[in-house]
Amino acid sequence: MATISDVAKLAEVSVATVSRYINDSGYVGKKSRESIESAIQELNFVPSEVARSLSTKQSDIIGLIIPDIKNPFFPELARAVEDTAFEYGYTVILCNSDENATKEKHYLQKLTNKYVAGIIITSIIEQENHWHNVRLPIVALDRPINSKVPTVTTNNEKGAKIATNYLIECGATNLLCISGPKTFVSSQTRIEGFKLAGNQKNISTHIIESPYDFEIAEKILYGYLKNNPAIDGIFACSDASAIGALKAAHRLGIRIPEDMQIVGFDGIQVGNVVTPGLTTVAQNIYQLGQAAAKLLIEQIEGDKITQESVCIDPQLIIRETTRKERLE
Repeated sequence: MATISDVAKLAEVSVATVSRYINDSGYVGKKSRESIESAIQELNFVPSEVARSLSTKQSDIIGLIIPDIKNPFFPELARAVEDTAFEYGYTVILCNSDENATKEKHYLQKLTNKYVAGIIITSIIEQENHWHNVRLPIVALDRPINSKVPTVTTNNEKGAKIATNYLIECGATNLLCISGPKTFVSSQTRIEGFKLAGNQKNISTHIIESPYDFEIAEKILYGYLKNNPAIDGIFACSDASAIGALKAAHRLGIRIPEDMQIVGFDGIQVGNVVTPGLTTVAQNIYQLGQAAAKLLIEQIEGDKITQESVCIDPQLIIRETTRKERLE
């Protein structure tokens, strides 16, 4: 990748002159301007839009790529990242990939070209080689990328076990797991936790896949519950899916929690607003975002990373979609 020094050398001007041209911060003669423009085009040079990076090779901008701004989990996560970054003197640029690999790669390239200090990402492109080409500090948030990228996650298997065991303790015997997309490591880990808890109790289990989306989950669950009326307990791998299941049950006349119980996963604030209130395995969303920002800033500022990965335990929050009493 061409540098500002390469441009200056080819244009036969000083680095300071190129810097003044790029930032429009001082006089640059017509001949020098034409030479710089020609050199930039020939070298395919992409100038940084962060002015001070030209001299210090350091910026105070952090890129944050999230997969779905409509899912309340991610704005809450972004808020924690932004709060923490601001505390340390950094500004956050938010990019929404829409669970689209092409958009994710586009934002990754643009953020890199704009010379941000580092990137925090909840990726939908797991285990791909293009991460090896990024020469910036990166932290994977919520969804691991690979073992070489520092990661901040929730203990997903433990959380799924907590949810499943609680449904069983409250009397559910025919359980459905609404997984997220099977390509997500976090979703697969939650499924494993559900299976382990279910197998230990020797009960009937079902698994279906749904995007983490209220409306799509409702449509999928409406059809599935209509054809499987014996299901009396649902563990959803996201609160969005759980709320979709709650709406589907209401349309079918299924009483919650009398006929069927539901436990979500995430702990988003919306879960406390819906009726009945959603029992959920809550991730510590703020702590996740805070830890990711701190881990990235440690890398940016050249500090020794205290932890290559952070795994935070979730907590069961009991509300009205499960029965209060447990079986003895």
